[in-house]
Amino acid sequence: MKIPALTGLLFTSSLPAASLTQPLADIRAVAKEGGGNEKATAAWQQLTQADPGTLPEVLAGMNGANPLAENWLRAAIGVIADQAMEAKKLPIEAVQTFLMDTKNSAAPRVVAFDIIQRAQPELAEKITPKLLEDPSSELRRHPVSKLTNAGNEALEQGKKDAALTAFQQAMKGARDEDQIKDLAKKLKDLGQPVDLPKHFGFLMDWKLIAPFTNVERKGFDTVFPPEEKIDLAAVYPGKNGDAKWTDFTSKDDYGQIDFNKPFTMLKEVTGYAYTEFESTEEREAQIRLGCKNGWKVWLNGELLFARDEYHRGAKLDQYKLPAKLKKGKNQILVKCCQDAQTESWTVEWQFQLRVCDDTGTAILAAK
Repeated sequence: MKIPALTGLLFTSSLPAASLTQPLADIRAVAKEGGGNEKATAAWQQLTQADPGTLPEVLAGMNGANPLAENWLRAAIGVIADQAMEAKKLPIEAVQTFLMDTKNSAAPRVVAFDIIQRAQPELAEKITPKLLEDPSSELRRHPVSKLTNAGNEALEQGKKDAALTAFQQAMKGARDEDQIKDLAKKLKDLGQPVDLPKHFGFLMDWKLIAPFTNVERKGFDTVFPPEEKIDLAAVYPGKNGDAKWTDFTSKDDYGQIDFNKPFTMLKEVTGYAYTEFESTEEREAQIRLGCKNGWKVWLNGELLFARDEYHRGAKLDQYKLPAKLKKGKNQILVKCCQDAQTESWTVEWQFQLRVCDDTGTAILAAK
């Protein structure tokens, strides 16, 4: 993507809101491999001449836009905001209204907050505490950071109770791994350890069965018995003898389900993990997975997603799978394949899985 560069000119003419419809549509139509770039370039030039009062409309143009279009619009908004601040015509109240309306997408709301921070830092400070339970994890970072700093200052003054309160409040709002790790350590040091699996919503208790074959990586597409029917009392022919279900409870703070522990470090094998999640209601959710092996995930018999890749690294929330929980028992089945590589960095045969909403807030099972 190539966005035209400006030379700091303050445009003398301005486009009214009514003239924004087509430029916004042209930018939102931009696609990969340069599709729509010519129109987007012209539209971008038009948008950067928009009246400052139209800034909320341009921000709204980011709602639901694809990542490329988001980048074009973010750059245009930056120019409009800079010009508005220079001319002292920034519609700060309208930008704040846009920010606080959670019906807007997270990306333009983050941009709106950044504009307020640059234009009126004192107003941003007043808004920050209101973002602690915001749907956007990026916006939550600000109040979490503010509370963490307050806790640090209280500790320096010897006020442990005040520090503890600040850290606990911060932890309630924290959704990003780095902030959670930092706060968990601070709370542990103050004698208040955090139940990290519960905070994240990791599923810790599973039934595991292995090993089935994955020679020549053919196990990924092979339908082994657990994919056809869950029978926890069954015994099946496996790669090295009988395969049967075994109980496994993770002791890892980040919910790692490690097949190597019950089955040893095997290669060219396939394993399955099964658990049940009791939901208090029917609701939309996300199943978030971290895994460096080949994997598939089913919810109530429906395949949600699959990746036939190995050892490219794993991280928290590596994959976010939209899911719909039904009220009552929900069956979750994970297939995890290990390949033939023997390097030390290929021995992991594991995954971590959590259930949460789209903000990363844990959804806890009824039991």
